[in-house]
Amino acid sequence: MRRRRVLTLILAPVVALLTVVGYTASTAQAQVWESCEQWGEYHSPEGYIVYNNIWGSGAGSQCVSADSGTRFTVSADHPNTGGIKSYPNSKWVVGEPINAIDTLTTSYDVSVPQAGAYNTTYDIWDVNYDHEIMIWLNWYGPVGPLGSPVGTATLGGHTWDVYHGHNGGNYVYSFLRQGNSSQGTVDTVPILDYVVDQGWMSSSDVIGDVQLGFEITSSAGGLDFRVNDYSVTAN
Repeated sequence: MRRRRVLTLILAPVVALLTVVGYTASTAQAQVWESCEQWGEYHSPEGYIVYNNIWGSGAGSQCVSADSGTRFTVSADHPNTGGIKSYPNSKWVVGEPINAIDTLTTSYDVSVPQAGAYNTTYDIWDVNYDHEIMIWLNWYGPVGPLGSPVGTATLGGHTWDVYHGHNGGNYVYSFLRQGNSSQGTVDTVPILDYVVDQGWMSSSDVIGDVQLGFEITSSAGGLDFRVNDYSVTAN
């Protein structure tokens, strides 16, 4: 499930107190950005980066319109063929080693179609893009995780089926939620600790960023995917 790596980095503000960055779903906002470009990206004032990210072969058309860095809509028309076509997402840069992260909680509220083939997922990367932690929230159609099953774990407020694999470029650790969810909160610190306890990563590995988006395999005829609200709470 390797995707085009996003190399642009924006340093998150360093503050002494806990920071919560995001908007509530009830916040009324007008569209501030739209792009149908393959690598179109929007740097929001609050520090999130929205990325169109059409990276797979055989992709069709896809546009992203954003109300903010934490509220955006994806309109995608990808053919009904195998292989991931895109991963439109919004990311927040962390830039801290795992052993220095006391709080890294994220909330999500998404609207997804009951058609096509896709998964709604968080991608948590190390700063060198050698390790990818995927947190699957919901999925539809013929899609599945990379690698082999490891077991089941209850972490961060949810129960997950865990997979371990390698895509030829980086290691992938997939956590598939037992039961689809479109709204909730995930405490990622226990997930990071689990990955370290398994010996897959070191506690000194630096987490680069947290991304939330839709890994789309097919959306023939045109489908809409919506992030109604997304926030990251970090120390």
